[in-house]
Amino acid sequence: MPARANYSFASDNTAGLCPEAWAGLAAANTGRVPSYGADAWTARLQQHFRKIFATDCDVFLVLNGTAANALALSALCQPFNSIICHDYSHVDTDECGAPELFTGGSKLMALAGPNGKLEPTAVERALRRERGVHFQKPGALSLTQSTEWGTLYTLAEIRALATLAHAHGVAVHMDGARFANAAAALRGRGITPADLTWRAGVDVLCFGGTKSGLHATEAVVFFNRDLARDFDRRVKQAGQLDSKMRFAAAQWDAMLRTGAWLKHAAHANAMAQKLAAAFRCHPALRLIAEPEVNGVFVELPPAVFAALAARGWHFYRFIGEHGYRLMCAWDTTASDVADFAADLAAVMRAAATPKAGKKKPPAKKPGAR
Repeated sequence: MPARANYSFASDNTAGLCPEAWAGLAAANTGRVPSYGADAWTARLQQHFRKIFATDCDVFLVLNGTAANALALSALCQPFNSIICHDYSHVDTDECGAPELFTGGSKLMALAGPNGKLEPTAVERALRRERGVHFQKPGALSLTQSTEWGTLYTLAEIRALATLAHAHGVAVHMDGARFANAAAALRGRGITPADLTWRAGVDVLCFGGTKSGLHATEAVVFFNRDLARDFDRRVKQAGQLDSKMRFAAAQWDAMLRTGAWLKHAAHANAMAQKLAAAFRCHPALRLIAEPEVNGVFVELPPAVFAALAARGWHFYRFIGEHGYRLMCAWDTTASDVADFAADLAAVMRAAATPKAGKKKPPAKKPGAR
């Protein structure tokens, strides 16, 4: 009988709703209230975000990350602009052309960079690429924090890239699908959400809710409020205006008011460290990047991956031919990690044990070729 499918490390999207989000939904499910965001939960939302980021900002809720990124970029770019991004960024590899569609034709300029991060030298070359009216004019720089490789931009790196972009009249967008994990990881170093965003030069942040344990809600946060002009109409035109907005806002209200967004992200990050430790027990396996948030990226021989899949574990190839990604979420438990570590150890022992009946090849005679 095949092993029961286990999606514990396939993605943080496979997790259910966290208790706070569920409680927020229940709290909003009472009586009749105004629709399309004219409710008390949505009214409080701006206050929560402004407190967390220590600044006035404009916040809009949409239903998913693709819409958040694509609509945010549409507010920054004209159809004749380009968007500079990493070649592993979600906007380039996983949005099915949504940024190009919603901007009306802006070209994505995807650049390589180590550990999922853009480098200033490569970005500057792209910014200076000039053919007059014959080539797209850069309009936005898109950074992913935390990156698609599970790494973090430092404050110095964000500032350097944002300063470079602004010097060329280019706005800075941050894809923060896992922004909570980044904020939780850097909190211990005294780095605040404000430091990570507008103080470092970010103009607009797409703040992920889904991967934090919420249902069908992401926040687009404009720190440069001039760029938010008529954004509510973009949201409506894209079919992203939730008529029962209170259910989205109430989830954010519960998460932000209680600090659960950071608590759950810190837990997921900690589980990723335990998972990485399980891989480090096997010298034959190599971590592709040191995990800084809730993802672990590791090179696995095909036979090891196949054996783990046969035991029911689901996770995905992500980097190159043999680079796999395992994600932890708000609901990942130490027991989940221990079960995986036990199966990994068993698979590695089996791989190292000579098969019964297999004869050892004869030693070569001296002088043999």
